[in-house]
Amino acid sequence: MTIDEAADDFSRLHRIFTFHLGVAVGLAWMTALYASLYAPWVRNIRALIDPAGGLDRVESTFSFLFVFPAVLTLAWVSLFFGREILRRSQTLSSIALEFTAAAAITFGVFYLSIDRAVAALYVGL
Repeated sequence: MTIDEAADDFSRLHRIFTFHLGVAVGLAWMTALYASLYAPWVRNIRALIDPAGGLDRVESTFSFLFVFPAVLTLAWVSLFFGREILRRSQTLSSIALEFTAAAAITFGVFYLSIDRAVAALYVGL
């Protein structure tokens, strides 16, 4: 593989990953905002979601709903504007492996964001 092929491979994977992360950010924010319309705005929403185990950590409705979409947004902006830094800082043996690892982590954060929004939505209904 030549340097030009590797650069083209990175550009293609970066463009695909940036697009899909943008879609995930949009869906996470839409779900969180929709859930915020129906969720009770309390100081400790964890106690409402899990009455047995929710008393140990206090988490407000705002932080419960909007932390993970904010993290996804920060990752998306960093990915979009930090393209050349990412290109030069390859840590794994393959570019595809790096994007696969990033996709797995991103999917986990996206899943947690949607799961929290749905849990808050169920409390509100």
